[in-house]
Amino acid sequence: MNWILLVIAGLFEVAFAFCLGKAKSATGNEMYLWYVGFLVTLGVSMGLLVKATQTLPIGTAYAVWTGIGAVGTVLVGIFVFKEPATFLRILFLATLIGSIIGLKAVSAH
Repeated sequence: MNWILLVIAGLFEVAFAFCLGKAKSATGNEMYLWYVGFLVTLGVSMGLLVKATQTLPIGTAYAVWTGIGAVGTVLVGIFVFKEPATFLRILFLATLIGSIIGLKAVSAH
C-alpha cells in the first residue's frame, strides 16, 4: 500500500512542477492561482511521502519519489511545454526509469 502512496506522491510532485511552469507564463490572478496549486500539490506530495516512509526505507522512498517527479516533469516539459526531446535526453530518461525500477526491485519491502 505504501508503494502506491509513494507513486501518487511522485505524481503530485509532477503536478507541483507543472504549476510552477504555468505560473511562470501567467499574469495577474491566474499566476496566483497557479502558485496556490503549487502549494496544495506540494503539501499533498510531501504528506504522502511522509506516510510512505513510515514503512519504506527512507533512501529508497526518497529516490523513487524524486525519480518519478523527474521523469514526469521531463515528460510534461516535452509534451506540454514543448521542450526538446533529443536522443540523449530520452536515453538518460530511460536510464533513470531503469534505476527507479531497480531500486524498487531490490527493496526489502
